[in-house]
Amino acid sequence: MTLSPPRVPGEWRQRIRSLVRRSEFLLVVVAAGIGCTVAMAVVAMTRVAHLAHYILFGVALDEGLSAATHLPPFSFFVPAAGGLLLGAIAYWMRSRKMRVAVDPIEANALHGGVMSTRDSLLVAGQTVLSNGVGASVGLEAGYTQIGGALASRAGRALRLRRQDMRVLVGCGTAAAIAAAFNAPIAGGFYAFELIIGAYSIATAAPVMVAAFSAMLVTNALGGVTLPLQFDPLPAVTTADFPLYILLGAIAGFVGIVIMRGVSLVERWVGYTRIPMLLRPVFGGGVLGLMALLTPQVLSAGHGALLVELNSHTPLAILAGVFLLKSLAAAICLGCGFRGGLFFASLFLGALLGKLFGGLILLAWPAFGIHVNTSAFVGMSALAVAVVGGPMTMTFLTLETTSSIGVSSLALCAAIASSMIVREFFGYSFSTWRLHLRGETIRSPYDVGWIRNLTVGRMMRPTSRTARVDMPMEAFCKAFPLGSATRAIVLDAKDRYVGIASVAQAHAAGSNGGAEAHTVADIVGFRDQVLLPSMNVKEAMAAFDAAETDALAVIDNLADRKVLGELTEAYALRRYSEELDQARQGIAGDVGS
Repeated sequence: MTLSPPRVPGEWRQRIRSLVRRSEFLLVVVAAGIGCTVAMAVVAMTRVAHLAHYILFGVALDEGLSAATHLPPFSFFVPAAGGLLLGAIAYWMRSRKMRVAVDPIEANALHGGVMSTRDSLLVAGQTVLSNGVGASVGLEAGYTQIGGALASRAGRALRLRRQDMRVLVGCGTAAAIAAAFNAPIAGGFYAFELIIGAYSIATAAPVMVAAFSAMLVTNALGGVTLPLQFDPLPAVTTADFPLYILLGAIAGFVGIVIMRGVSLVERWVGYTRIPMLLRPVFGGGVLGLMALLTPQVLSAGHGALLVELNSHTPLAILAGVFLLKSLAAAICLGCGFRGGLFFASLFLGALLGKLFGGLILLAWPAFGIHVNTSAFVGMSALAVAVVGGPMTMTFLTLETTSSIGVSSLALCAAIASSMIVREFFGYSFSTWRLHLRGETIRSPYDVGWIRNLTVGRMMRPTSRTARVDMPMEAFCKAFPLGSATRAIVLDAKDRYVGIASVAQAHAAGSNGGAEAHTVADIVGFRDQVLLPSMNVKEAMAAFDAAETDALAVIDNLADRKVLGELTEAYALRRYSEELDQARQGIAGDVGS
């Protein structure tokens, strides 16, 4: 009897990778582990930010900074001092020519779920620093960044397929949102709507397991959010729906203004030529002055939301807080603080809803609108306008209020808001930022394979070439009818001139040379060429513009050296194959 040699660690890793690739159950187990790990990261980030609020502003650990009733005088200089540190980090990164971190939406849309762990840790650290010094930004962007990066790292370690990588990134972000809001269903739909781009049975199990695992671990560690306490909400009537649909439409336009405002501030700061090192200092200084009017402009607004849900603030003050908070968020992001608008949009939406409800009560007291119902509906509608994800925000409302009626109103308002934004703007805040960087994606749907399917990968080498000064008779002998459809024409220096049709050459030759004497007389498509860097969509557009079924591929427009040729039929076939594979991946029907 012979004993088999012991397995080395590398063999075990390969065996585990193979099992995970073949088994949906093991992928769910990996997702659960990701959920637990992300939850601990979210708790750690939150604790650090709260500790910074305690040290720098004297706010109790269980009290939100934005709900503080008294702040020490020196605290109004804290955002500017923190901005100096953040500016120094940005200056160092620029001097080292460090790349911009890929966020989960961009990773899933363009890079097959691949994210840099180092870059994401840096983004998470900057986000915690920004929130810790009171900047009017939320931690959710850092949560999802580190959640997606940890999941991507696990997927790369297991060498998973492209679609599985995208699903794991969705698991990481779902876990982050579930941990942040104690809302696993909202976290799951955040992944489906904003990170993966589709819901399917195959993705439901790992994503939801990750979200619920994160919630359980977060609760076991004491939680990260202040519990929202408010008066019971009244029953919803049929007459409420048209009114709140109107609120949703208003929130859509307000969301567009907020997103445009961030870009305008960034542009204005660029025009002022304030050095990058000092931009966050300037933004922090302005924020400190605004905090003298109301501390509700500080941090993300968790504490302020709780205060507003349990108070009867006059409409004029509500409007002032809304304008100040909107301006504070735009200034902080435009001046270089890191973070997102997730919770800021929730808080602003609640303020907008309370303003809407208060004005309705003034104009129509008999209607009996409940201001907190209006606040929750506005919260969902404005968050959909800025962040996206109607179902995400609807389930967040449901898990927060436990009211089916209010959630139904929130869903109608969210749909109205989403339609307004899609019609008049077309982007969420995340995809709008990518658009400003030159990217064209508007959703997390996987289009990275289109960019990878380039002309250089699809082209085929060609030996059917002819000289531009070649006599027509010699060309016809070299290319008899039926031997080829076309020939690529070169000049004396082997540079591309055009394409000659074999049939056209023989037709010209049959007329005794009256129409053409050399190949130069029948050359076409002199300027219609393909470059190897073009993707398949750009190639198809070139075929349509040239109205031909084949084009030559050259190295560049200056040297014009021929690399090969590509036919429209082959490009269409490869496009269809890749598209079918992408659709199968969404449906979960991908073989191992």
